[in-house]
Amino acid sequence: MKGIILSGGTATRLFPLTATTSKQLLPVYDRQMIFYPLNTLIKAGIKDILIIVAPEHSGQYLNLLGSIFEKYDIRIDFKVQKLPRGLAEAFVLGEDFIDNENVVMILGDNIFEDDFSQDIKNFKSGAKIFAKKVADWQRFGIVKFNKNNKAVKIVEKPIKWISDYAIPGLYVFDKNVSAIAKKVKPSERGEKEITSLHNYYLKKGKLDVNIVKGAWLDAGTFDTLLEAGNIVKEKEIYKKFDPLIDKAIIEFNEELKVIAKKRLI
Repeated sequence: MKGIILSGGTATRLFPLTATTSKQLLPVYDRQMIFYPLNTLIKAGIKDILIIVAPEHSGQYLNLLGSIFEKYDIRIDFKVQKLPRGLAEAFVLGEDFIDNENVVMILGDNIFEDDFSQDIKNFKSGAKIFAKKVADWQRFGIVKFNKNNKAVKIVEKPIKWISDYAIPGLYVFDKNVSAIAKKVKPSERGEKEITSLHNYYLKKGKLDVNIVKGAWLDAGTFDTLLEAGNIVKEKEIYKKFDPLIDKAIIEFNEELKVIAKKRLI
C-alpha cells in the first residue's frame, strides 16, 4: 500500500497567511498541519509516501520532511504540481510512484479524530471512501444512500439538496486507479474531479462507503483553522499520534536547537 498527500494549491482563502508558506505548513495546535495526514498514513503501516506540492513551497517541505523519518524506514518523496488540475490528477502525477500498488490519498488540510488503520489495512480491491454528516453540504462532494444505507449516487458540490453526507478527503483505491484517472474528462471548471473516480467504482459495484464517527476538520479558512487547533487540544488528538512521529519531531527540534546555538557562537 502506498500513500499520497495532496498539498498543492494556493489557499487564497487564507491569504495573507499563505502568501509566504503552504497552508499545510501552518500550525494546528502544537505541530504543522501536514503531520496530521502523515499520522493517518503512518499509523496504518504505510511506509512509502508521496507529497504533491506547489513549486514555490517545495523547498520548505524538503527542509521539514526531507530526512525527518529516514531512520524509521519511512520514505517520503515529493512531486511538484505547477497548477492544480483536480484531485484525481494526483493519481496521474503519481502513477510511477504508485507502481501498480493499492494507494491511499489524503488531503493535506484534512484532520480526523478517527483511526482508519483497520479500514486501510483490510482493503483488498475496488475503492473505499468515507462519509460525514454536515450542515454546509453545498461545499463538498456528496454521497446519497438508499434505505439500506448503500451508496447510490455521488455528486460534486450539488446545487440542489440530495444528502447531508459529505465525502471527506480520505480515499482508498486499488492499483487500477491511475489508468482510470487518465481517462477522466475534466469538468466544466477544467479539473479531473475525484467524484468521477468514485462514480466509476460505484457503477462497477466496487465502492464501499464507511461513516466517519469522530471529528473531521477541514482547515481551509481562518475560522476552521482556529477551530481545528481548539478541537485538537480539547479532544487531545495531539496525544493520539504514532509514537514514531512524536519521537521524530522531538529529535528534529533538538537538531534545530543545536544548529541555532552554533549560529549564535
